[in-house]
Amino acid sequence: MHLPWLHPGDPFPDPSQAWDARQPAPGLLAAGGALDVDSLQRAYASAIFPWFSEGQPILWWSTDPRMVLFTDEFRLHRSLRKTVARFAADPRCEIRFDSDFDAVIRACATSDRPGQSGTWIVPAMVSAYQAFHRAGFAHSVETWIDGRLVGGLYCVVIGRAVFGESMFTRVPDGSKIALAALVAWCRQAQVPVVDCQQNTRHLASLGAHEVPRAEFVQQVAVQGRRPPAAWQFEPVYWNSVLPLSTSA
Repeated sequence: MHLPWLHPGDPFPDPSQAWDARQPAPGLLAAGGALDVDSLQRAYASAIFPWFSEGQPILWWSTDPRMVLFTDEFRLHRSLRKTVARFAADPRCEIRFDSDFDAVIRACATSDRPGQSGTWIVPAMVSAYQAFHRAGFAHSVETWIDGRLVGGLYCVVIGRAVFGESMFTRVPDGSKIALAALVAWCRQAQVPVVDCQQNTRHLASLGAHEVPRAEFVQQVAVQGRRPPAAWQFEPVYWNSVLPLSTSA
């Protein structure tokens, strides 16, 4: 089985050339290349993302099907809706965007996850996404309570194509509150879909589901050409995911 080896600056193969279910790593597209800003921007604009462990070369993926969350299908079950509503109404609580991206990605890199040993957010990935953040493409959504960072996520935004990367929490539902805030921002900015990459029960419970890769690639092509929206969060955005009577 041939896997293309990339040199820095090489074009990426078409996502349709990724390994399929008959091969040992479905979705694997290429190896090598570089994690510089240009490479990451070109990858995401083509529905490709890096994912590898310590000691491996850079591995590039484009999975089929792709797990996505259409923002108009986002579901807050009753208890989480109440949690988000309490957060939105509490003056000690706030959502911040890009207040401390470095702290968020470091927390994601060290966050324990059931069924996983180690992390794919290796030091090379941390450095790469910090540079991607400085270039204006990687962003953080942060949950703050009493002036303390208690949860959050980081994502990539190309135009109005949004790609979720990783979450962490230090309190119950801290990361889920951040995700609800991201969806609220997306609805305000008319962003129709958030890439989730991997199929998990947690994401499915919030309304995410799989779509064919070709459909996702087309979504990215369309949304990636749109002008970016202002990356900022206003409390009024909560109204798009909460009943008005619970977000005041």
